Amino acid sequence: MRILLIGASGTLGSAVAAELGQRHEVITAGRQSGDVRMDLTDVASIRQGLAKAGELDAVISTAGRVTFAPLADFAAAPFGESKHTLGITDKLMGQVNLALAARDHLRDGGSITLTTGILSEQPIAQGSSASLVNGAVEAFVRAAAIELPRGLRINVVSPNVLVEAMGDYAPYFRGFEPVTAARSALAFSRSVEGLQTGQVYKVY
Repeated sequence: MRILLIGASGTLGSAVAAELGQRHEVITAGRQSGDVRMDLTDVASIRQGLAKAGELDAVISTAGRVTFAPLADFAAAPFGESKHTLGITDKLMGQVNLALAARDHLRDGGSITLTTGILSEQPIAQGSSASLVNGAVEAFVRAAAIELPRGLRINVVSPNVLVEAMGDYAPYFRGFEPVTAARSALAFSRSVEGLQTGQVYKVY
């Protein structure tokens, strides 16, 4: 397969590249590195990156930023001024726009795999924006799965906090049992190389 992987330079993305790269051609993409440059907050960049990548069998996103802050810091504000703006623009709409644009570059029966995380159902302090965004992405995937044409599939991988990230995130995830990036990467393999669609693959 020819697979486009956005966020390939990150901890999770690197593990996914290592897993799928054993069997397939992985085209890496990111804002500042990779075979293709792609910024999920810029629709033109998404379209240009997909065009450069050419015809594909799978598109994977392991990218997406959100704001972690106490709920007290979130004030009612218009979009663009809200602290939710980053998560909605990047991890939510960035991945949604990627999925919508990818339809025209995928071969029949191709797949799209997006990324959320455990906070969609297990909230933590300062994680309200991440929970909001992750839940919205998962709802979109379930709905999109029933309308995609040409046998295209779409799934999402929802990992727990990563072992490799605990140096930065341990204070936020007390009591959580972290998972390795390599274990999380297996769920992406399941999405790309399997046959299911509309699934949320939880790696907890």
